[in-house]
Amino acid sequence: MLVISEQDARALVSVEDVIAAIEKTFASMARGVARNYPVVREVVGYQDAVYGVKTGCDTSAPILGLKAGGYWPHNLALGLSNHQSSTLLFDPETGRASALVSANYLTGVRTGAASAIASKYLSRPDSSVLGIIGTGVQSAYQLRATLAVRPIRKVYAWDPSAENLATFGRTVTELGLAYAPQTDCQAVAANADILITVTPSQRALVEKSWVRAGTHISAMGADTRGKQELDPALVASAALFVDEAAQAITIGECQHAYNAGLITEQSLRGSIGAVIAGFCDGRRNAQEITLFDGTGVALQDLVVADLAVRLAATRGLGTRVEY
Repeated sequence: MLVISEQDARALVSVEDVIAAIEKTFASMARGVARNYPVVREVVGYQDAVYGVKTGCDTSAPILGLKAGGYWPHNLALGLSNHQSSTLLFDPETGRASALVSANYLTGVRTGAASAIASKYLSRPDSSVLGIIGTGVQSAYQLRATLAVRPIRKVYAWDPSAENLATFGRTVTELGLAYAPQTDCQAVAANADILITVTPSQRALVEKSWVRAGTHISAMGADTRGKQELDPALVASAALFVDEAAQAITIGECQHAYNAGLITEQSLRGSIGAVIAGFCDGRRNAQEITLFDGTGVALQDLVVADLAVRLAATRGLGTRVEY
């Protein structure tokens, strides 16, 4: 078995590589040759943790495996990140475990990549102003991934933590971009060509009336029942795209509009994979508000772990162990 450490994963995998790999996987999902299996997600009852297991298989690659981990809210006091996860890959030919990959960095970069892929296919090509609601650890991944697909020149941002805003601001300015931190979400939403929400909120932070025509929104925070970042009326009025429909209406941003009867599953224009594969329209005009509900699927995690394994083989990184 090949074991890839957190340090090796960071050294091996770039955001550009991840965007390309996940784009192919989303298309494979739309073609029916890649499947995500039912998600296990539970409150642990210890250390206030939430633990989950995501599994799936892409027979076109082929890739088979699972990612396990979750959210441990007291980890920062221990010098660890609150999100902890690991990916276990299996040989699709035999079922034998083949690689164990630290997935903390990879989870961050794959989430940024999914949002960037949505921006690539759904935002206006000339989009140059990025708005980010939530400037925690994930915000830097979102920024760097978006820069890989759109000519961003200015960033508006909001976060309840002044420290988070300042830390994120240093990243923005180091990349040579103009930075406009805000004291309210409305100013961020009103100025954005691309708006990314990436918070653990359980209430709407962005109202329908704040968003300009032509905006693309990537809603990346809602991945559990009860989480919410957008006004359900905004969701219902947008052209809706998802990573996976079943997850979007049960644990994603769409859950609230769906539960209120404002949308049905037929309201979804399609998956981002279907857009990539040419099975459905993306943005239809410059005035349309497009919305990508990114709940996170197992195949995103598996494809980036597989990418790390393949790159490790060519660069001589990772540790071989008997298993």
